[in-house]
Amino acid sequence: MENIALRVKEGKLPCDIALVLCDNPGALALKRAEKLGLETCTLERTNFASKSDFESKINEKLQEKKVEAIFLAGYMRILSVDFVRRWAWRIINVHPSLLPKYPGAHAIKEAFEAKEKETGVTIHFVDEGVDSGPVILQRKVPVMANDTLETLEARVHETEYQLYPEAIKLWLDGKVTVENKKVRIQQ
Repeated sequence: MENIALRVKEGKLPCDIALVLCDNPGALALKRAEKLGLETCTLERTNFASKSDFESKINEKLQEKKVEAIFLAGYMRILSVDFVRRWAWRIINVHPSLLPKYPGAHAIKEAFEAKEKETGVTIHFVDEGVDSGPVILQRKVPVMANDTLETLEARVHETEYQLYPEAIKLWLDGKVTVENKKVRIQQ
């Protein structure tokens, strides 16, 4: 989140951040967003009777702010089919693997433990599945012989910081479209 916000402030991403919404009141992202002068909102899932009520409140907040797209950063919940369809091709996620390999929450660790020679980063649209949406960009990250899980994580995250803004810029510039669940990037 902070990386994207800084790129917006520097004029490298032609958009405004209308809201930083989080489901964890203790998230470091909220403190960082406030330091950057961004409006924040915390909605805890446990305060709602159902996932549907929770997501309805999220939609309400996004509509209040006239949000046009959602850029997920560290959001570790599965969005409902209804929510995803409402925001079709306007939710972008970053994932720390070369999807379709290693979907889910522990991708870097799984690639490391599988002794992969490379892993990477995927920026993709969110669809009804888990880390299964159309890929916008991917970049490989080699697994070095002397890597620890921590050194690999650091290199994967550094790649995320570079690749995610590139994908967002392509989308903001109108160069990314989805046809039949396939991404098309105009040069």
